This record gives sequence, structure tokens and C-alpha cells, in this order.
Amino acid sequence: MTGENGIVLKETEAVLLITIDRPKVNAIDTSTSREMGEALVYFRDNPDLKVCIITGAGEKIFSAGWDLKSLDSGDAQLDNWWENEDPDLGGFAGITEMWNLNKPVIAALNGLTIGAGFEIALACDLIIAADHVEFALPELPLGIVPDAGALQRLPRRLPYNIALEMLYLGRRMKAGEAASYGLVNKVVSGDELMSCAYKWAEQLADVAPLALQSIKEVLRSIDSESIQNSFQKMRNDDLPIYRSMLQSSDAQEGVSAFVEKREPDFKGN
Repeated sequence: MTGENGIVLKETEAVLLITIDRPKVNAIDTSTSREMGEALVYFRDNPDLKVCIITGAGEKIFSAGWDLKSLDSGDAQLDNWWENEDPDLGGFAGITEMWNLNKPVIAALNGLTIGAGFEIALACDLIIAADHVEFALPELPLGIVPDAGALQRLPRRLPYNIALEMLYLGRRMKAGEAASYGLVNKVVSGDELMSCAYKWAEQLADVAPLALQSIKEVLRSIDSESIQNSFQKMRNDDLPIYRSMLQSSDAQEGVSAFVEKREPDFKGN
């Protein structure tokens, strides 16, 4: 299914593929951001969908981020830009601030991942990059900063001073170096990118849904807490998915299947 604003959706059993397709650089304007948010809400709320993959069309560019032409023309605003975002759609590109999305999202990076395109990738749970991918944050020479996630997330994913090199100096980082820091989970050839992403997605889709979603729910709750406080929050906070998982039929089924040496038959409850 192709939307009006460059977002292409494809469902394969329990996996939703979102492709950003806006030639020439897969840049994202306000309408495209909204359409992507709507796609992610659909993914979040559809019980048949377990995993999402986000990629870009072509082989050269995943996304150049914000469509600067739309900013220049006045179609999009810079000052307090978030005030024009629908809070139910998860911030820029529908993912950078979707705090209630507990299903895993895999970024399959097919090319240059720069600016807010990089911020989309940072908001995903797992990142697979083609071996020719490079990352960069070129905002500072434009008189702006990457405030849709890079300022918040990048210093937590890279050594602090390396993150500052990217933020201050705009230097590019190749996929191999990013992988050496743990920023990228896996680097593959361009030909292997989507098959690897689908392999991971299918593996995740076979897991009991409540267990799968509990991981993000708990991690979000304990972020920045001490280990001791993390245990207390997990035990005492309002974590409905985690609580349901503990009491689920799927949890019992998983244990029984292991003991009986058979494949589990998860029902999602």
C-alpha cells in the first residue's frame, strides 16, 4: 500500500515493512511525518502485527531527514516545530517520541543516514546497516541542531566525545565504525540487508507477544535508574504488559513446550 506522501507499507504475515520513498533523498516533510506516524499507530494497535521494519527506497539514501525545502518555503515551521505535531502520532516521523510503542522496530539502513534520518534510526530498537552506509549530523552549519532525538540519544549510544564530534563537527561515521561502538547491531552487504532484517523480524514474531512487548515496557520504566531501583520499579510500577505476561497462558505454554521437547504454540494471551 502506497500513501500519498511517500510512505509505502507492506504486510507479510506478522511483519510490517515501512519504506520511505520520496526521491531524491527520502526527505520528510510534515505530511510525510504524519503519514509515517499513522502507519506506526496502525502497527502498534494491530494485534496481528508483531514486528516493524523501517527502510528507505533505493540503495543510496535511507533518509536525509527534514525536507529543508518545506522549511524554507514556510510549509513547515522551525520555531517550536513540535507544536504542529499530533501528540498521538509519536513525534517526528511517528517514532522519535512514540513512548507507548512496545513492539520492536528494526531499522534496515540501505544508504546514507543523515540528519533527522539518523534520528529515526536511533529511535528504532535494532539497527542493521548495509556496508556502504554512513551516518552524519550536518545541522550545525545550517544554524540548527538535531533536536528530534540525536541530542537526547546519541551521547548514550556512543562514547561522549565521539558523539560530540558528530554533533559539533558534523563528521561522517561509516557503518563499520558505528558497529564497533555498538551503535549498529549488524553490518551486511546491500544484497543481504532485507533478508537479514526479515530473518530477525520473523524470529521475533515467533516469540510470545506479551513477553516480547514486556521488554520495551520494562526498559522504558527503568531507564536511568540504579540497578536496585530498577528492580523496585519492575516489581511495583504500573507495567500492565509485564504483569499480564507473568500470568499468561503463553508463559505456561513456553515452559511446557520446553519440558515436552516440542515447539510452543503461542496464542498471545
